[in-house]
Amino acid sequence: MKHSTVLHHATVLHLATVLLIAAMLVVPMATLEAEEKSALSAGSRAEGSLSSDQVSAAVLSSMDLEAKPCEDFYQYACGGWLENTELPSDQTRWARSFSVINERNREFVREILEGAAADPGEHPERRMIGSYYASCMDEAAIEKAGTKPLAPMLAEIAKVEDATSLLQVTGKLHRHFIGALFRAGVLPDFKDPDLNISFFFQGGLGMPDRDYYVSEDATKRELMGAYEQHVARIFGLLGDSAEQASANAALVVAFETRLAETSRPRAQMRIIEKLYNKLDINGLQKLTPKLPWKEYLSAIGYPDVVDISVATPEFFETLEKLVADTPSATLQSYLRWHLVNGTTNILSKDFVDANFEFFGKKLQGQQEIRPRWKRCVGATENAIGQAVGKLYVEQRFAGASKDVALEMVKDIEVAFEHNLPDLAWMDDVTRERALEKAQAVGNKIGYPDIWRDYSALKVVRGTHFSNAMAARTFEFDRTASKIGQAVDPEEWRMTPQMVNAYYTPLQNEIVFPAGILQPPFFHRDFPAAMNYGAIGAVIGHELSHGFDDQGRKFDPQGQLRQWWETAASEQFQVQAQCVDDLYSSYEVEPGVKVNGQLTLGENIADIGGVKQAFAAYQSKEKRQGKSEPMVEGLTNDQLFFVAYGQVWCSLATDEQQRLQVTTDSHSPGRFRVNGPVSNNRSFAEAFSCEPGTPMSPKDICEVW
Repeated sequence: MKHSTVLHHATVLHLATVLLIAAMLVVPMATLEAEEKSALSAGSRAEGSLSSDQVSAAVLSSMDLEAKPCEDFYQYACGGWLENTELPSDQTRWARSFSVINERNREFVREILEGAAADPGEHPERRMIGSYYASCMDEAAIEKAGTKPLAPMLAEIAKVEDATSLLQVTGKLHRHFIGALFRAGVLPDFKDPDLNISFFFQGGLGMPDRDYYVSEDATKRELMGAYEQHVARIFGLLGDSAEQASANAALVVAFETRLAETSRPRAQMRIIEKLYNKLDINGLQKLTPKLPWKEYLSAIGYPDVVDISVATPEFFETLEKLVADTPSATLQSYLRWHLVNGTTNILSKDFVDANFEFFGKKLQGQQEIRPRWKRCVGATENAIGQAVGKLYVEQRFAGASKDVALEMVKDIEVAFEHNLPDLAWMDDVTRERALEKAQAVGNKIGYPDIWRDYSALKVVRGTHFSNAMAARTFEFDRTASKIGQAVDPEEWRMTPQMVNAYYTPLQNEIVFPAGILQPPFFHRDFPAAMNYGAIGAVIGHELSHGFDDQGRKFDPQGQLRQWWETAASEQFQVQAQCVDDLYSSYEVEPGVKVNGQLTLGENIADIGGVKQAFAAYQSKEKRQGKSEPMVEGLTNDQLFFVAYGQVWCSLATDEQQRLQVTTDSHSPGRFRVNGPVSNNRSFAEAFSCEPGTPMSPKDICEVW
């Protein structure tokens, strides 16, 4: 599952990760309503305890007991929360689970950062995070600097006159994760997953997706008009006259539209085998002979790169022609725009406000910008997150949590293995191979054994722009230096304080950061039904990603190859098409539907995750003896499904929901609840749902 909360011009583009890592959707941070927050606050720290009354109150206060679980389970599990919760003005999406923990973690990280800023001490990393945060909070210094920090790069952009100078400047922008023209990342070789190589992808757009440029939808057309006005506003802030700014904005949008027209639709980018087209540098030069790639590689600081997989060859062929046909003045305007669009959050208030007015308010429906301290906590974590994470786990993560989580992981893996013989669509040969892969899955829980070394990063208090760019360059070099090197099996792609989890098929491993192992996902005092229904379903979800429409194409060692029998692959497509069709029927508003193909992997993982977690929970009950119900009016089997449903209780602006179904590989929360439970016979049995009711249809979709 992909993991970005910033849906426009993300500062750091972990491009390969975005395409291949399956991780749970992180919703923007928010708080619980007072009643529920007080019920769970005692368990917010690692050493806290929870009473059965507190647990019961937290569950029941979120439910709508008047709703019928067999008609609309999401309303039943979440209706009380939905009725009593308001979307904060500085949020576009607000969730009962992720938001609770995110807010709790953010407040705690704020304490760490403010403490380090006020009293740096002698430890280098403590001084570093304190200085970075303090510099971000120093608005006076940022305002005084104005656009001066942009001057050196603007001067280089002004010299762009041909393909050579264009690729040189593009390389320098890429070193700062400014995604002009295309995107580049580092991944294990799909055919040799122990070796890192470079991947080139389509990109270069300012809007979140190509669909905005090519769609005839009236709302998207209106947004494109507003986008062009926003680009003009930015040019005005750079000093262009109103007439110049409008003209330059029109040129930029026209150029980006050409890029969008040759870009693959987002759903097609999920066809993983079509993203692997390995060339050496000479092969790339032959593909696009008029683009000077050696100049680009020299500009990014890695002239000796040889092996490159070009994920979208047709995009680069068109890019070559587009560059040749575009006047240098247009190329300069395009680069100026992307320079600012990629650095807005570290510039002065006029740029920040302009960015928010379009990308926050217009595109996502956010009414107010988040307070400065929240943005600076996020910026510091984004730049030097493992340094922050080291302090976080020292105070926040109890060893007992790791032990209990490991037990659950093993239970769910066993449940997955025991389920394989029941899959009638799979032949015995493929079944044995799937079992081999399931048994080979690696697990990382809590935090890295080896922490990232930031000693090469220089942070100077009072220079926020320079610090941010230094952190970007540090991360670029850390990543790019892996090209041609062996894959590090110990590396973590998330910080330990992140409220998320991921599966990566190239290493066949699941990672559960410490950040997610707390209420309401998990607590040692929760009944097993709650732990297995919440974090257990997360574990099952990530495990199922190893066998979704992308993950199943990688063998137990992470190699992309045809390792299934042909008949099993064909039958998988039949099972998956059922899921595609079901979710494609869901609407967030009349005429605006979920993209079943784009969300297919996540939906398969949701359905499979709930099934495996419930089987694991039943196994634990059988092993340890049936426990007494803790929540009044619910059996433990029912509580399992309520705990799962309450993970996805959420509010969102209309704009955010439209954006989500266009760009996100995850379905909205309502469908992440009703979709899996309506395709689960154990749910129908737990709630005595009559066949033919909405949550118990006659025919169900089942892949795993």
